[in-house]
Amino acid sequence: MSTPPTSGMETILRHWREAVPDDRLAHLVRDAARSLVRALSVRLAEHDVSFGHWSFLRILWEGDGLTQRELSDQAGVMEPTTFSALKTMEKLGYVERRQLGNDRKKVYVFLTPTGRALKERLVPQAEEVNRIAVEGVKTADIAAARTVLLAVIENLARHEQETDKRMPSTRQISRLAAKGGRRSRKK
Repeated sequence: MSTPPTSGMETILRHWREAVPDDRLAHLVRDAARSLVRALSVRLAEHDVSFGHWSFLRILWEGDGLTQRELSDQAGVMEPTTFSALKTMEKLGYVERRQLGNDRKKVYVFLTPTGRALKERLVPQAEEVNRIAVEGVKTADIAAARTVLLAVIENLARHEQETDKRMPSTRQISRLAAKGGRRSRKK
């Protein structure tokens, strides 16, 4: 008798509960984030919005008229990623990019009426995902999880600043790979 196939989620849950109940927090956070992103992405796609676009829309809903660089910084992504996303978002009619004043290098990003109107449809979708995610979890446990996750973010940001270690760009990694990587140079 064969066992019925299990879903990817069942496999992940079994992994966490049985195989490695004491595995590193980073792995658990990654799997939780993947589940949240997947659930939200499905809902966003119904409105022709990708998860990447959602990140930029959320920032612009709070403060329209940022430069592409400011938007990249706030989203925590490299400028080429922002450029590609904005190009698509512009084609979809969600944003427009403009140069203001004499500085031709600075490109400012503004929501269109369509991009602004998405907030009313998308925010409830995100709120629904959050509601589903914490179903059956005590309010105190949610507050504790939030406190712990904020501390993790703060601790890692402080460590990055203190050690001056930054995530390299894709271009920097490509250059390293072309030279044989760091390990091959240390031999």
